[in-house]
Amino acid sequence: MDANPTVFEIDPSTFQTDVIERSKQVPVVLLFWTDQVAPAVETKNALETLVAQYQGKFALGLSDVAKDQALAQQLRVQGIPSIRVVADGQIVEQMEGPQGEAALRALVDKLTMSSSDVLQDQLAVHIESQDWDSAVAILQQAINDEPGNVGYKVEWADVLVRKGDLDGARTVVATIPEGTPERERPLTRLEIGEEAAGMGILKEVQVELETDPSNLDLRYRAAILCAAGGGYEEALEHAMFILQTDREFQDDIGRATMVRIMTLLGKDSDTAKRYRRRMFNFMH
Repeated sequence: MDANPTVFEIDPSTFQTDVIERSKQVPVVLLFWTDQVAPAVETKNALETLVAQYQGKFALGLSDVAKDQALAQQLRVQGIPSIRVVADGQIVEQMEGPQGEAALRALVDKLTMSSSDVLQDQLAVHIESQDWDSAVAILQQAINDEPGNVGYKVEWADVLVRKGDLDGARTVVATIPEGTPERERPLTRLEIGEEAAGMGILKEVQVELETDPSNLDLRYRAAILCAAGGGYEEALEHAMFILQTDREFQDDIGRATMVRIMTLLGKDSDTAKRYRRRMFNFMH
């Protein structure tokens, strides 16, 4: 029998060991429930599913109020189901009433993810919605909390370029030591942003391309303007066209531009992986 089960019945006599001491290792979610209340049973089932999926990243303590109400009264539980989360010996979260699977998963993610993971998730949401001010605010707070974390500076510089603050991005990039992982991303984005600033308006270039689609100068301008505006796949298509049409054009600028755009996408990007394969297959 497991001496430290992931799901356990709360015993008041061993609460100090089972909950308080254990919470210094992993968060402990306490569920006050009873099988006489259907939403409480649903919440229990959902939490038991999550605790299995998260494989020991949190523990689930169950208190059946039909058997013992002492702990519920002590923790001022008002209704059923009710959740209390204990971490580092303290109650850090509570939820009252029925909770859907999404809300419970969000709670568990918050408890089990590292602060860096949480920040990256928040950042991704703001970048997706192009809420650059909120993204900058999150990163500035992160840097205040961890001034030695250069990874946050990389993301800060990258967001500043996307926001259009090229001067600010240039200042931040200058503080990031050479050799820092991913430093090339904001640096490349900054260079592309600066280059795009002198290339005109994308819509006008696209109109010109409709009448002169084989014009490689126009293709290059379109690639840079698309990349600067976040249209990475269209940018890669233009650069791929240059690569396939004329390897000699501006010292193989089609290939070099594809590499730059893939740097903006990051090493885990599916789009970057797909175009990298296409580029490799064409060249070999």
